[in-house]
Amino acid sequence: MFKIIKKKILSKEVFLFEIEAVQIAKKACAGQFVIVNIDEFGERIPLTIADFDRERGSITIIFQAIGASTKLLSEKNEGEYIRDFVGPLGKKSEISKHEGTIVCIGGGIGIAPIYPIARSMKEAKNKVISIIGARNSGLLILEDELKKISDEVIIATDDGSKGIKGFVTDGLQSLIDKGEKIAQVTAIGPVIMMKTVAELTKKYEIKTIVSLNPIMIDGTGMCGGCRVQIGNETKFACIDGPEFDGHLVDFDSLMLRQKMYKKEEKEAKDHICNLYNFK
Repeated sequence: MFKIIKKKILSKEVFLFEIEAVQIAKKACAGQFVIVNIDEFGERIPLTIADFDRERGSITIIFQAIGASTKLLSEKNEGEYIRDFVGPLGKKSEISKHEGTIVCIGGGIGIAPIYPIARSMKEAKNKVISIIGARNSGLLILEDELKKISDEVIIATDDGSKGIKGFVTDGLQSLIDKGEKIAQVTAIGPVIMMKTVAELTKKYEIKTIVSLNPIMIDGTGMCGGCRVQIGNETKFACIDGPEFDGHLVDFDSLMLRQKMYKKEEKEAKDHICNLYNFK
């Protein structure tokens, strides 16, 4: 059992949990993820590690309560326990000193996993520019935290309520137009966002890394549920990734696979909301 030692509401339906997990915190690195199972009746939820504190022995996860299991998880409170918390899983981000600027792009809930990557890149003595985007200012998260570890933070909102009115790609294009020498872009967020970022950077031959979180079940490569097409090869996001060369990812097939269980996911969420009288 793993204790919730901190709970914070970041924005509408977005929650931060700090979990007491000493052994995982000892080994966790930027880019990795955990599998969470609320209780003996729950399903396995893959969540990218948003932060870790080795001294405190804790792992921070940030998630959006959009499905049945994440809705149930969001109802947990400080002092309560989660049955299973497995990790760190997946390969860690490749962190090194680069000749040029590192651009870290987070969209929506993808801002959470971009934070430890940006921090690690800064600790490796890189110039780091972070670009974060959301539908509106109320959905932006970790802005202050990113400002502390980035040389610059660019904000984009769909409705223009904060920063650039537009998308994260508009912020990236502005850097390119200004002549910023970009060594690498790392983008995490909705699949369509990562696809558009990769399409833009491919034109300028800028190395681009994306983190894929498609359908995962066991998180150890046994089920094959998270297979993705990378160039001419089929990979498993859980053990071969979750980070891949964005210019090689078949985003179209990935988006099709993500839609496979939309009906079942909605039915499950409706059932849970009715069962527990959630709003």
